[in-house]
Amino acid sequence: MSVTLHSARTRDLAPETLYRILWLRSAVFVVEQEAAYDDIDGRDLEPETVQFWAQEGDAVVSTLRLLTDADRRRIGRVATAQPARGQGLSAQLMELAIAECGSAPIILDAQRYLEGWYARFGFVTCGPEFLEDGIPHVPMLRG
Repeated sequence: MSVTLHSARTRDLAPETLYRILWLRSAVFVVEQEAAYDDIDGRDLEPETVQFWAQEGDAVVSTLRLLTDADRRRIGRVATAQPARGQGLSAQLMELAIAECGSAPIILDAQRYLEGWYARFGFVTCGPEFLEDGIPHVPMLRG
């Protein structure tokens, strides 16, 4: 089965697609990484929020979201299902999200061990390390 890449504003998603995106985020962040946090934070419902996802059959196998902050964009909730890792799906979604931003600066909070991975896309660390749900993170900026 082939993987297809998609993007849409959250408000335009079919309920089944949104459910599959939220399920994957929960499976990766809450279950796998044991970080009980408030994933459903209201930001998915903001008018400008765009979801990006890779789909194989009915399953969402990779996802990220793109938010609009006051003067920049924010990428977050980058997650890939364990069986789909190593196929470059998150990288393809990152490239799509970056292209969507045009010349606007983009910020993200990277798990420390992924700092080098995000650097591949032009992100640089722009602040001190911090803990989020017991996991070391660093703020990173592109542009």
